[in-house]
Amino acid sequence: MTTPLAAEIKALIATDGPMPVGRYMALCLGHPRHGYYMTRDPLGARGDFTTAPEISQMFGELIGLWAVATWQQMGAPAAFRLVELGPGRGTLMADALRAAGLVPAFGAAASLHLVEMSPVLRARQADTLKAVAPRWHDRLEDVPDGPAIVIANEFFDALPIDQFVRGPDGWHERRVGLDGEGRLAFGLDPRPFPALAALAAHFPRPHDGAVLERLESGPVHALAGRLAAQGGGALVIDYGHARHGFGDTLQAMKDHRFVDPLAAPGEADLTAHVDFAALADAARAVGARAFGPLTQGDFLNRLGLDARAARLTQAADAAQRTAIAAAQARLAGSGEGQMGALFKVLALGGPGLGPPPGFAAEEEWTA
Repeated sequence: MTTPLAAEIKALIATDGPMPVGRYMALCLGHPRHGYYMTRDPLGARGDFTTAPEISQMFGELIGLWAVATWQQMGAPAAFRLVELGPGRGTLMADALRAAGLVPAFGAAASLHLVEMSPVLRARQADTLKAVAPRWHDRLEDVPDGPAIVIANEFFDALPIDQFVRGPDGWHERRVGLDGEGRLAFGLDPRPFPALAALAAHFPRPHDGAVLERLESGPVHALAGRLAAQGGGALVIDYGHARHGFGDTLQAMKDHRFVDPLAAPGEADLTAHVDFAALADAARAVGARAFGPLTQGDFLNRLGLDARAARLTQAADAAQRTAIAAAQARLAGSGEGQMGALFKVLALGGPGLGPPPGFAAEEEWTA
């Protein structure tokens, strides 16, 4: 499929040569005119994918109660920043604030800040959250100083990754170039990439053909560094793996189906599985504490998903009870199409923050 962005990318490759996978992802998602997130609301049945907050109010409500408990654990500061990274339609935050309303002092102390690059989604968030006057930022670094509680649900999976493939003479960077017929195609830089050796040392022994993915450390350093210096806690929820490993996890989603990542630049969502071990290591390197990761199912169950579902069921008719049960299973189950095992939850905190709600002391990351 030819797209306006495909033509631009091909022109860049013709001029500059094949580009790293991370640059290709960044262009596909964030190009100012043709980027996927700049031009559409991708969520829901009419979009390309569905996230947990759109499945059930229970998800956001439990996150809201987590935030209240974390604020209390921080000493209930009189003013703090409540931040969401990649807030979607604002559904999670709306549900979270409704649940947090049980503790009015939390809402009085919070100022809401949303980190969002999409003008389309900013408009949806403004409508959903108009009663609480959020402020928008392009980057976490632009959020005003002060203690913070940060929520990042399906944020890190959409950040660009670079990929490297193991060959007999070392690691080679995977790049996006043009094939003999002028179509976008993956290839390898023929020169070994020796700078990867330090990172690869933390992985299992590679076999020829192994694929190593690297997320640029800047975003997690910004998040963890802020918590270490100014206090607070963060919750990172995403799909991925708990330990370092190899594999090509780059994927594209369109109309709720997987498609070729090179087929329609700017018209499909591009993501990759999150390496939670790498996130935890990067956070600890700048002075933050890391807890977990837990599976999403374990985390939600520890926060009281069963009790919340039972409470909603009490006032529900038969069709609503069926929907509540289906949503609970999808959020916390481990079967086909369910999120409970594939999605993981990592908590970060400043040096003075103990185990956050839902996590035990022995679950602090130490690897």
